Amino acid sequence: MNGFLKRRTPYTILPTPLPDDRASALNSFYFTDSPTQDQLAVIDACLHNLYDVPRAKQIFEQLRISKSGEPLLEYRIYNSFLEAYIHMAFFKEPEDRTSWVEDACHLYNLMEKGTDRVYPTASTYAVMLLAWRRFNPESDTPVHLSKLPNPTTLLSNLIERGISPTAVVADRVLTTSEEASDIIKLLSKSAVDLNHPRILAELGQAESLGCHVPDPLEGVPEVKPVTRLATPSEEILDENGNKIPAQSQEEVPFNLNNLRNHLAQVTLARRVLPEDLASRQKLLEESVYDVAVERLHLQKWMWDWHQKLKTRLEAEIRDIITAEEKLYIYINCQLAAQVQRMGPFLSLVKPEKLSLITILEIMRLQGSGGVSDGMKTARALLTVGRAVENEYKAEMCKRNHIAIPSHTRPSDFTGYFTGLGYKDLHARRMTAAKYMEDSEEWTSAWTQVLRVRVGSILVDCLMDTATIERTAVDKRTNEEIKENQPAFYHAYEYVRGQKLGVIRLNPVVSERFAKDGLRTTLHPRHLPMLIKPKPWLNHNQGGYLYNQWLANNVKLAAAMRFKDCQEQQTYLEHATALGNVELVYAGLDVLGSTPWKINRNIFDIVLKVWNSGERLCKIPPAVYDQPEPEKPSNMNTDVKAKSVYGARLKAYMQDKANNHSDRCSVNYKIEIARAFLGDTMYLPHNLDFRGRAYPIPPHFNHIGDDLSRGLLMFGDAQPLGEKGLRWLKIHLANLYGFDKGNFDERVKFVMDHLEDVYDSAEKPLDGKRWWLNADDPWQCLATCMELRAALESGDPHTYMSSLPVHQDGTCNGLQHYAALGGDANGAAQVNLSVTDRPSDVYTYVANMVEKVIAEDMKNGEKYATMLSGQVSRKVVKQTVMTTVYGVTYIGAREQIEKQLRDKNVVPEEECWGASAYLAKRVLSCIGDLFSGAKSIQVWLNLCARLISKSIPAERIPDALEAPKKKIQRSTTTIPPKNRIRKEQMSSVVWTTPLGLPIVQPYRKTKRKQVMTAIQSVFISDPNVPSEVNAVKQASAFPPNFIHSLDATHMMLTALECRTQGLTFASVHDSYWTHASSIEKMSEIIRDTFIALHSSGVLEKLAAEFRTRYGSHKVPLESIRSGKLLKNLQAAGVRIVASSEQANALRLGGVSSFDNIIDVSDEKTGSIAQISKAMETEPTQTEIPLVISDKRGRRPKNVVKKVSAVKDGEEDDDDCAGEDDVDSVLVDKFVDLSAVLPPLPKKGDFDVETIKKSQYFFS
Repeated sequence: MNGFLKRRTPYTILPTPLPDDRASALNSFYFTDSPTQDQLAVIDACLHNLYDVPRAKQIFEQLRISKSGEPLLEYRIYNSFLEAYIHMAFFKEPEDRTSWVEDACHLYNLMEKGTDRVYPTASTYAVMLLAWRRFNPESDTPVHLSKLPNPTTLLSNLIERGISPTAVVADRVLTTSEEASDIIKLLSKSAVDLNHPRILAELGQAESLGCHVPDPLEGVPEVKPVTRLATPSEEILDENGNKIPAQSQEEVPFNLNNLRNHLAQVTLARRVLPEDLASRQKLLEESVYDVAVERLHLQKWMWDWHQKLKTRLEAEIRDIITAEEKLYIYINCQLAAQVQRMGPFLSLVKPEKLSLITILEIMRLQGSGGVSDGMKTARALLTVGRAVENEYKAEMCKRNHIAIPSHTRPSDFTGYFTGLGYKDLHARRMTAAKYMEDSEEWTSAWTQVLRVRVGSILVDCLMDTATIERTAVDKRTNEEIKENQPAFYHAYEYVRGQKLGVIRLNPVVSERFAKDGLRTTLHPRHLPMLIKPKPWLNHNQGGYLYNQWLANNVKLAAAMRFKDCQEQQTYLEHATALGNVELVYAGLDVLGSTPWKINRNIFDIVLKVWNSGERLCKIPPAVYDQPEPEKPSNMNTDVKAKSVYGARLKAYMQDKANNHSDRCSVNYKIEIARAFLGDTMYLPHNLDFRGRAYPIPPHFNHIGDDLSRGLLMFGDAQPLGEKGLRWLKIHLANLYGFDKGNFDERVKFVMDHLEDVYDSAEKPLDGKRWWLNADDPWQCLATCMELRAALESGDPHTYMSSLPVHQDGTCNGLQHYAALGGDANGAAQVNLSVTDRPSDVYTYVANMVEKVIAEDMKNGEKYATMLSGQVSRKVVKQTVMTTVYGVTYIGAREQIEKQLRDKNVVPEEECWGASAYLAKRVLSCIGDLFSGAKSIQVWLNLCARLISKSIPAERIPDALEAPKKKIQRSTTTIPPKNRIRKEQMSSVVWTTPLGLPIVQPYRKTKRKQVMTAIQSVFISDPNVPSEVNAVKQASAFPPNFIHSLDATHMMLTALECRTQGLTFASVHDSYWTHASSIEKMSEIIRDTFIALHSSGVLEKLAAEFRTRYGSHKVPLESIRSGKLLKNLQAAGVRIVASSEQANALRLGGVSSFDNIIDVSDEKTGSIAQISKAMETEPTQTEIPLVISDKRGRRPKNVVKKVSAVKDGEEDDDDCAGEDDVDSVLVDKFVDLSAVLPPLPKKGDFDVETIKKSQYFFS
């Protein structure tokens, strides 16, 4: 592992995206624009079920000409067209079959010649062989074309390309066994003609495999297969020429599925899950909307909506298609291609399913986005449109019956960190990924605009048809009045001064929704799996068997979840293709293959509490049980009393709403746990953009709250052993909150409370309820039961335990900072050093704050009196933890306010003021406590600021050639700086030690307006990147980088635990295994941390920045003012300039660089003037600084305030003063590598010391 981590990490380097008003072939190659993506989606929809192949063909031909070399125009699109042409000729338009077959032959010839750099595959030859079978001159439907390639030609070509004939025969294009059998015979005859005995033998074996019915039961007599009379291939004559009757022979019919199953085993080296093991998972992943039909029967009001909406959609879609066809006739073909038709997309999924999708998705969004009893309109339309796209693609995946790769390792596996092991991982993944890709039909992703348009049609129809009966009593007559009202209505509300469109539910719907609990109808992506997840084969193939397209916008079921960041997706795709991320995918497979089961004992107690409706351990009560604040009698006369009452009432109403929300969340967990009782289940994992792993099922997993963790146990058990029993006791003490003593004291704590442990385990609800006082009560109760069961088993050491035992890091972010900087003081505070008992930095800070509060009390500070004695480690823990991640005062105040509300030690109306006071005291007390981490944090921040302000050298001339502005009747023109800012497109990108490229997604927000039937919707388009948000890029880089390091440490630990046969799970910096394996895992945790921090992490990062951004330059005007220049100087940055350049800057009135410039005529200066001359010069040429006035005076006609910052741009204090900078700096740039600060000096802490630290993770 040490050698692996010390190697040079392979980078994935892509060009910086261009601004939205610029384009290039290279940019289009890596970053597909929305119009192209839209056209591909139209092609996909038109080809589906042969909806409108002529229109698809028209768009395809235009793209082939205009987007030649576009990576999205891949071989699968060409094969889809070949297949569509052949089906059109045979099924839909047989009268015009000659024309369609001719189109297929033309496209095939283009692929053979490689005209479009797209070449034939096994599927290509399968389609063309199918064409010959259907349309050869001797067939029932002959087409007389000399261009139609015969089997001999096709066989010769596929052999030349190294394609297996067996793969051709087993391709998904061949839908019947008869077709495959006939093509085997055609190819066999051609193999004889071409004298290819090897090919003939291979085809014979394929036919044999197809006829063989495999039986895994060795030694069990086989059931005789169904046979049929074989038809003699030729007549047999006697010596007189008379026909001899053929003897009756029997044969097993050729079965295409048999052949495909055999081939899958060969292709994937027997890494295919048997169908019977996956059958329940397949059932589970059947469309949730099919299951919903049964549930809606129970809710008549929603069933009525469904029936009305289904009828309305059938008519609406029919009308849309008719209208679009008429429009297509009346407008010319060129214009028709530009009009986006909705008919093809609405026809992808049946109206009944569209109705269910719309109803369920809208009801799930109720109360989301901060909108009570409703949802944001834009979010609703996007969600419904995305759900239709996902359902269509899931159906496409399911209908191809693809074999699923499994997690089996080869017998000669040499480990994840060896050269051979890594190459084997890459080869196996690429083989499986290619098999899966070839087995699936091509589909295209939808753009945001398309999703909104589809969603708007469906939601509009729902709002028109869905009604609810509302009942009221006439106050005058006491007569009951009934009225049908719309179930949904559109409205606007103002949020932060902006008008926001919302869809609201009728109050009756909200009430019924709360009672009926439709939320229990969960999509399969919300549930654990019953079998091991599909191994991750590429960026969107893995986890669930069929639902890899789910949550496309946030990429929930892709290998990495990210939102609106095309750049991150492109980086991940290319890193995958280069084989740079094998260990990341392997780590996800390890985490996903950990078995889990429901702790039945805990479940029974939770269910009893839930059904009682009482409040217990954060299980909210069925009816909110807190009293409403009393209205003061003097409210109308006393302004302060009215204000206090208003604050308390607002908090009460918010808590009441939260109670209902929490109740729904707990209901999710209990329902899912109940469904999986008695089953072993698995949690597929994926990553966030920083590389941190998360389970994909969101509602019930081990990363969840204490209740979720208490309900879960490992699916396998291990004997406790003597050490395991000790660790089980330590684990119980940790969960209770007694985790600051040494290990012996923790064991003693449990033994001293053994009576309480037994009482909790035997009478959890009727006894003394000792477990309720624990920090994590449900996990504590589960451990009490496990410990009692072990002690009562007769031999505790042989007791088979399934309970996960944790090893948690101490302020893990600071642990990484201390190791990176060699900070001995920081290391001692977070248990990296050798100590007799664990350090507790949170208690240390809390005690410091209490001392300050005591001083403030003497001075009569109101809030000090309120908070004296109330500042526990829990109050300050989150703030201390996030300080090393750059938490602001506002963030700290919000964290502390939440803790004070939970403790209920401050009156509601004083909570805000008290938290503001305490946040200032906590931040001031932390002070220099983390000084070692601060220097690294500053270095990371400065690097990110410079990168986000840099521009690739090749883009600078274009930026300076922007339209000039005449200024105050002067003849002088100045390049507007807004063009320079528009070219600042460089995100901070780095590579983790495991090869994963991380792209920070922070860019300035640009929104596109989409007109819909409901309202005008503004959405962001991820395919149109805007300038980076320099402030966010810089502030987020330190925490994101540290998170990527802790994610790497976790992945290394997971892989090593799997290698050594340990069960492993993690919650970021909390690592879980069986009690008996804790000491082994602890050793692995230390070894992986030491190996990681012995590999020169920061040195590699600095080297990567200089390589990745080697050609980038920073405008001098971007760093001349604000804090950035001072921080660069303090960090030791020096800019080399010639004496002529330095004098020119001074004479130009720019003196701010004096303290950071080293004047030297011997060294090459790092300042360059880039102008129009650069168009004919190499981008790296250094051009001396030139000032037009020979005396070096400032030009007279230069004016200040060249251009104003655009409305809505985020303020960047580094840019303060830019608008009044003189023209002398406008076209002056410095190499980014010249201003990157040197690394902070490293301290003398030796990470090898961690091996001897008992409490590093404990």
